Amino acid sequence: MSKFREESEFRAENTSPYSLLPFNFLKLNSGKYRVVTLAGDYTELDLVDLRALVDGELVAGSDLYLDLRSKGFIFDSLSKNNIALTSIKLRTKMAHVFHLTSLHMFVISLRCDHSCPYCQVSRQNIDSNDVFDMTESTADKALDVVFSSPSKYIKIEFQGGEPLLNFDLLKYIVRRAHKLNENYKRNLDFVIATNLAMISEEILEFCKQFGINISTSLDGPKALHNGNRPRPGKNSYEKTIKGINLCRDYLGREKVSALMTTSPNSLLQFREIVDEYLAQGFEGVFLRPLSPYGYAVKTKWAESYSIEEWLEEYKKVLYYILDINMSGHPFIEFYTALVAKRILKPSYTGYVDLQHPTGAGFSAFLYNYDGKVYSSDEGRMLAEMGDKSLCIGDLKQDSFLDLICSDQLKAQVGESFGYTSSSCEQCAYLPYCGSEPTRHHVLQGDFMGNKIYSPFCKRQMGVIGHVFELLENDSYRRILEAWAYDST
Repeated sequence: MSKFREESEFRAENTSPYSLLPFNFLKLNSGKYRVVTLAGDYTELDLVDLRALVDGELVAGSDLYLDLRSKGFIFDSLSKNNIALTSIKLRTKMAHVFHLTSLHMFVISLRCDHSCPYCQVSRQNIDSNDVFDMTESTADKALDVVFSSPSKYIKIEFQGGEPLLNFDLLKYIVRRAHKLNENYKRNLDFVIATNLAMISEEILEFCKQFGINISTSLDGPKALHNGNRPRPGKNSYEKTIKGINLCRDYLGREKVSALMTTSPNSLLQFREIVDEYLAQGFEGVFLRPLSPYGYAVKTKWAESYSIEEWLEEYKKVLYYILDINMSGHPFIEFYTALVAKRILKPSYTGYVDLQHPTGAGFSAFLYNYDGKVYSSDEGRMLAEMGDKSLCIGDLKQDSFLDLICSDQLKAQVGESFGYTSSSCEQCAYLPYCGSEPTRHHVLQGDFMGNKIYSPFCKRQMGVIGHVFELLENDSYRRILEAWAYDST
């Protein structure tokens, strides 16, 4: 038998003073290339310098050489710790994998007094029987799972339907969670996602006692909000504004937040929506496109505009928001702030859509009223549409360990890791992006999806690319830096 040749015979001769660390690049309209390390450090190079970098022909000690070494594109005998630094930065951006599971969503009732055409849930009428309400027994089992999570920080979010329609159970869960926490000693937080139509002083006294936060929906000016969010009496806007003010009086301004959803009627009113949020004293707005679940599919609102149309209007109103900031009034677009944070800071964001592998399960569990458990809100929305493939377990039989190790969750995690995806691994924006496995499952039949046809990918590429363009303007950069470092 012939012997193997010596290892040295297989090594390519390397006369360069440095070695490369992994990076991707994207050609810009200017002809330059945006070059990004796997950890998210970035620079722009012309083709000559990019080729010199790749071919090992950078002049040692030159300004470009030193800049690229400091940003982790290369390492040499003086900077071998760049390898370890890259690893640390990657671990930091994926910290959600190491800090299981902090957000726990309780769907305590499917009943609701609103009939929103874009609702992502198969809601039930307010006078439906309590078969659509969570029971104390189910809540007890959910709380056992909650406190089995190793996370030091626990947030319990009450959802619906309208959770205030099952307020007795909400009070039971809060009190029992506090009782359990006497032993577990976690940082415990609560939030109620409510349309505020049922809010009362009695409810707010309870919220004040236990430090509960309020999250509501505000779609914009009166006519737009009432059109998007109809209810008996046609007074959703009036009840929402009255409820916001009442909550602020009892709990404090910082305990109340609002979200909007971009309906087909909202798309051309982004500026008016921003003005409404300003008029109501909010510190920012989150411009959310529709998702293809629940009534948004049945009413075809989910197909009413393209992601390209949304991006066009988003960019227009973002300049408007930046001008507001430049006039001396701080006001944030929260999704832009999250993306800016991903670009400018080594830390990770808690926002699930900007995590990969998916934050579903790792960051959040959802306990449905019937005891079924999902790794995300979208998973239960899909189940209400008849597709139960994203259910990761049942409180009747499954423990936290059963749920976190379920085959359904493993599939979502395994197929949503961009660094091992053929459609994502060479993308320059990979370190700033996330995954949306449920949407890809719905639209394309698998959790990763073909990114050429992915609305999620188009939105991410559009928003991230636009944030980079804004960062090239000194005035805009200062605003985005403030958003990234000041916002959570």
